[in-house]
Amino acid sequence: MATGQADVTVLGAGIFGLSAAWACLRRGARVQVIDPAGPGGGASGGIVGALAPHVPGGWNDKKAFQLDSLLAAQGFWAEVAQAGGADPGYARHGRLQPLPDDRAVALAQERAQEAETLWQGKAAWRVIPAPGGAWSPASPTGLLVEDTLSARLHPRRACEALTAAIRAAGGLIRTEGPPAGAILHATGAAGLDALSKAFGRSAGMGIKGQAALLDHDARTLPQLFCDGVHVVPHADGTTAIGSTTERDYDRWDSTDAQLDQVLDTARAAVPALRDAPVIARWAGLRPRARSRAPLLGPWPGRPGHFIANGGFKIGFGMAPGIARAMADLILDNRRTYPEAFDTRILT
Repeated sequence: MATGQADVTVLGAGIFGLSAAWACLRRGARVQVIDPAGPGGGASGGIVGALAPHVPGGWNDKKAFQLDSLLAAQGFWAEVAQAGGADPGYARHGRLQPLPDDRAVALAQERAQEAETLWQGKAAWRVIPAPGGAWSPASPTGLLVEDTLSARLHPRRACEALTAAIRAAGGLIRTEGPPAGAILHATGAAGLDALSKAFGRSAGMGIKGQAALLDHDARTLPQLFCDGVHVVPHADGTTAIGSTTERDYDRWDSTDAQLDQVLDTARAAVPALRDAPVIARWAGLRPRARSRAPLLGPWPGRPGHFIANGGFKIGFGMAPGIARAMADLILDNRRTYPEAFDTRILT
């Protein structure tokens, strides 16, 4: 496919751009992806990969959309892996969270009842006794929340898997070149800055995150969420720890003592990690839209241009649904995402 023949050009090769490109290709469009940094060159090239749900209380369209995406993830990533031959490291092994006091236990039990209805019997949220052992996180009450909806993947490898699938299906991925056809801007933190300037109001900002990778193999075990820290076992025998949430920073691309504090929290909570060596440290800017929900839809005032941005902390979990929704919008002119996500909030 020559550049000028593209029906859709995706600017940005992070998770939103690559997944939308893949969905458009699957619907028969000719697609090219352009990103000077290459696939996964920004926040999507990270190492944590926790696909975790919002709590099942306070139900709204955003949570329903996320539920559908998380439930669709297994099929989505299996198809990607089969098409391109690369493994994104997806598995749905659930998640455990300690409950610090009686109030937290009571709230968790209320949410367990809500999940029975809201999660449609397709996943469970329940309070269980801490099972003990080196992977059981410290819990003052001796109780944990177990949810069976949470899954994980390796973000960098997921981007590589999507890249391989797109190329196998005839799509182009390049670092430069002129756009053609409908243009999807999936450009992360830099894109939010551009939108803020274009509309004279904040569209969102980049939030720095730091994470680490440990040499500890827990690949068949659930992920953990302890004192605000994600502990995510990967399929390659490593375990990711993260992440910080930093609005103010000197350098967005370097790690510091704040990551050491996150590591200390994880090691204190999980006995199995106390002596696990650090094999990688990562820092990057994650795009947080003003409303914290994803920002999807037409670019107001620019016919033929579209936006998919703002996947702060939930981008990989929402990717299957956002990919489908953007293909619906770009190819069929149908809005199938929640109104709260719509780009009209920019105007």
